Amino acid sequence: MAVAVQLDFRGATLEQYDRINEMIGLLPGGPASPQEIFHCVMETNEGFRVVDVWESRDAFEKFARDKLGPIYHEVGVVDQPEVQIFPVHNYLAGSRRRG
Repeated sequence: MAVAVQLDFRGATLEQYDRINEMIGLLPGGPASPQEIFHCVMETNEGFRVVDVWESRDAFEKFARDKLGPIYHEVGVVDQPEVQIFPVHNYLAGSRRRG
């Protein structure tokens, strides 16, 4: 079952977000992670928020554990993000591009 994942990175910057994506090879206009259906990021008053749709909770958790977790410290993200996961009833997604 597809899930929506919201990650709130408090005290982090969009520059750190860009560096994370660069390090794992997820660049604007490039291919997504194999099981990631949709991805967007926005700046918040506290840092930044990522909203994704993944094919499954397991797919997201494996990506977070194997790809994301190990590099947070390298880019200076001090606190782990607050993660919320929701079942998806429906989704629409287009091509990857920068807003």
